[in-house]
Amino acid sequence: MTTPVTGAAAPAATAYLDVRDLRVHFPTDDGLVKSVDGLSFQLAKGRTLGIVGESGSGKSVSSLGIMGLHTVGQYGRRKARISGEIHFDGKELLTADPEEVRRLRGREMAMIFQDPLSAMHPYFSVGHQIAEAYRIHHDADKKTARKRAVEMLDRVGIPQADRRVDDYPHQFSGGMRQRAMIAMALVNNPSLLIADEPTTALDVTVQAQILDLIRDLQKEYGSAVIIITHDLGVVAELADDILVMYAGRCIERGPAEQVFYHPQHPYTWGLLGSMPRIDRAQTERLIPVKGSPPSLINVPAGCAFNPRCPYADKPEGGLTRTRRPELAPVPGQENHHAACHLPPGERTRIWTEEIAPKL
Repeated sequence: MTTPVTGAAAPAATAYLDVRDLRVHFPTDDGLVKSVDGLSFQLAKGRTLGIVGESGSGKSVSSLGIMGLHTVGQYGRRKARISGEIHFDGKELLTADPEEVRRLRGREMAMIFQDPLSAMHPYFSVGHQIAEAYRIHHDADKKTARKRAVEMLDRVGIPQADRRVDDYPHQFSGGMRQRAMIAMALVNNPSLLIADEPTTALDVTVQAQILDLIRDLQKEYGSAVIIITHDLGVVAELADDILVMYAGRCIERGPAEQVFYHPQHPYTWGLLGSMPRIDRAQTERLIPVKGSPPSLINVPAGCAFNPRCPYADKPEGGLTRTRRPELAPVPGQENHHAACHLPPGERTRIWTEEIAPKL
């Protein structure tokens, strides 16, 4: 019988980032919002992890938790209740001194935020903000920091960087703002880069350029990269491994090729079925995932996906609606795990005979 992986994942010997049983809960007047509820994964240097899922699945909240950006609220109360472990280059971040985490943030670990227009300050020039990110972590004068800002803008493909360095965010196009945000994130050569929806609201040609840029910079600096997105096309382009989130939990994770060609969870099947294909003729209409994501205050009992799952009645004894499935290894597929009550053989049969032929 397959032994389920419960709680924290086993530590990986080569893991640069090791997240174990991370929980991020927000107290509200309506109840406790369990945005992230037991997330575990590892990431080695030089590799890219794609975290995918619908809006509200907990992708961005988990990344902000890693960066230590769920700060202390008014009167010393925490805005979020955070538990678990986050080991970064051997350091445990959740129990570390906040000042130590602040020193790491921006230098050793950096983040590309989802909306560069709101993430960048409108009052200061783009170059000033990049130079400030450099000076905070280096003993450098303004002239040296400005030169570094020009170098980074040129490195990310901003034309006439020596002149545009003095422009303000509103004077940049959407694609150029995203490039400037990448320059700011990479100005200190971080060893961990988190990109939250890096291609949102960009046209397809600019998307391709941004993805190529992230790939090239990763090769140059050897960084570990996390790409957070709902666009499976983005993770297909960049990711070595994929983690699928639903209702604050990981429901499938594994090497990208296995998750794309041998997916093991009905929710992953739904995501793949709703993705347009350009590599072959489309014979069927796109298959949407029926229903809506659950409230993170009142997550359904059993498997959180059961109200939307067309196979919820297949497991005997009503397991899907009464017991939450744990991540378990997929037989015959190394490092591939899924949280589903359907037997592995039945999942393979459904994917091979019923789902894959329609995609």
